[in-house]
Amino acid sequence: MKNKKISIIVPVYKVEKYLPRCLDSLVNQTMDDIEIICINDGSPDNSINILKDYQNKYKDKIVIIDKKNEGVWRGRKDGVKKATGDYIGFVDSDDYVALDYCEKLYKAAIKNNADISVCGYERVDMDNGHVYSKEMCKPNRKPIDMNVNPEDLLTVNGAPWNKLYKAELLKKMANLKNVPRILDDMMFLLLIYINTNKIVFIDNRLVYYMVRKDSIINNIKKEQIDSTYASMKEIKKLYEKSARADILVPVLDSMAFVHLGISLMFRLSYDKSGNLKDMINENTQFLNDNFSSWKKSKFLTLGYMFKNGFGNLKVWVVKKVYDLHLIRLFMMVYRFMIDKLGIDIKW
Repeated sequence: MKNKKISIIVPVYKVEKYLPRCLDSLVNQTMDDIEIICINDGSPDNSINILKDYQNKYKDKIVIIDKKNEGVWRGRKDGVKKATGDYIGFVDSDDYVALDYCEKLYKAAIKNNADISVCGYERVDMDNGHVYSKEMCKPNRKPIDMNVNPEDLLTVNGAPWNKLYKAELLKKMANLKNVPRILDDMMFLLLIYINTNKIVFIDNRLVYYMVRKDSIINNIKKEQIDSTYASMKEIKKLYEKSARADILVPVLDSMAFVHLGISLMFRLSYDKSGNLKDMINENTQFLNDNFSSWKKSKFLTLGYMFKNGFGNLKVWVVKKVYDLHLIRLFMMVYRFMIDKLGIDIKW
């Protein structure tokens, strides 16, 4: 295949039920000059045959990498190596995208000479189509200049699939000795952000993220937590060595609180075999030892929220809950809202 403007990487594993809808949304994009790199990660179902059928129909668009199961992290890295596009995006194979997903993200990036363009998305119940929330849709959102306002990363969702990236960012992305087993999406982004200069936003909702009730991690193993902590420590060292360490490290410390203190603790709250109080204490100690500025971060103060349009108010609320040692109670209320009331607020 000749080089394309955009490469979309689709990791595939046990998704035969959802895969055709995802692929249909990609092969019918309004932008023609794209390739769709599908990583069959040793999927034991019929996914590979579905991919081959689509490849036969769309020879100029579908690329298949059929490999043994190594996980989504390595699958994405394999896709990046194969990609020929000037820009690269990711789509999860149980989700789907608007038909102008590629075109709008690409035009936004080119028009603004941006390294990353970000779009809005809907979180949709897989079973009944209920829309839980519409995220990243704030109109007229100012760009992020990583030399001026990198702290605005705290208001960007921690998933790679509603973003388009300059290929060179991903081609030169650092490798981790410790591949994370949990929160790998977020850490993938952290490695990209190190070399990013400009991020722009469009308020169009172009991704339909399907919420699967069976996707909640109910039993997280200790080695998964350990791998996550080890990966974050590696990333901290990379940030400390970067040319913009003075402005990026404080942001990273705050992001560590958001993703480890809130997101990871939420997942662990579903683990009936563990003691949540002990896990929270261990997590807090880890943050104190390795991301020490999180407790006094100016980016998590009410004054900063007021000055910057309250874009991070939800995180400030949870930070106050942490300060008052009420995080376990907060997790109980948050889970009740999700499990019983169907109200899900993302952080």
